[in-house]
Amino acid sequence: MADPHKRLDTNSPGNFYVDATCINCDACRQLAPANFEEAGDYSAVVHQPDGEQKIREAYRALLACPTGSIGTEQSDSLALKAAKGDFPLLVEDGVYYCGFNSDKSFGANSFFVRHPEGNWLIDSPRYLKYLVDAFDRMGGVARIFLTHEDDVADAARYAKRFRAKRIIHRADAHAMPDAEVIIDGVAARPHGEMFHIIPVPGHTAGSLCLLYRNRFLFTGDHLWWDPETKELASPRQLVWDAEALRGSIAMLAQYSFEWVLAGHGGRIYLPLAQMHTSLRALITRRAPALMPGRGAAPVPGS
Repeated sequence: MADPHKRLDTNSPGNFYVDATCINCDACRQLAPANFEEAGDYSAVVHQPDGEQKIREAYRALLACPTGSIGTEQSDSLALKAAKGDFPLLVEDGVYYCGFNSDKSFGANSFFVRHPEGNWLIDSPRYLKYLVDAFDRMGGVARIFLTHEDDVADAARYAKRFRAKRIIHRADAHAMPDAEVIIDGVAARPHGEMFHIIPVPGHTAGSLCLLYRNRFLFTGDHLWWDPETKELASPRQLVWDAEALRGSIAMLAQYSFEWVLAGHGGRIYLPLAQMHTSLRALITRRAPALMPGRGAAPVPGS
């Protein structure tokens, strides 16, 4: 729960605020971009929400915050209940954003896909009875796809509850050593109907993307949308292998997708041609500038 005594000075006066426990994970800025912005090393409420919809979005951000760093001076129980009921939040066509991001994955997003052959959970939110009940109502969870080692969070608890099969690449399997399905190598492969597993080493050795229906690309921390520059972006730091990352980004150009749904960073819909144009621009822009080695010193001038 947020502490009003730790309220950041960068917040605008008013009901909603962010306190100093914020880890600047970006979840609130994705959910309520009109009200939350990055301010130094933290997020902050730079514009107080005005109107029913903006207030509801701010409460969604409060609920999704992995560290409970968003608070209100006066809580609106009805608006809070309505915002909670929005999760899992529909993205499009049976694809949902789970909300309730976990601090165990530094606030990474997770997603849920309803599918007649069994539902998929992509990465893991916090383990909450509310989400367990919601997933039950939606048909349970058959598979848990883990994009990489950093974002497994409470996947083991969800797997046990739903008897779901966890999918992870062998190079990152130390993060989920008892996973039921281990992906080897760098060759892409179909998995069931409408799903395609695409190894994308670079950010980590075992990073994976999941392509659904040739429309939705779940990218983990490999690729995301930057709302400020209005461009696709990829990691500059915490890169296991810069050359591999560059190759993984370029390889995605052979696939068709209209949605990028990232663990960290913004999600975006673009028409297919525009998405490919944006991806090619990223390939060109990043070719000389990716960081070498996870934890390595920055390239001068990068």
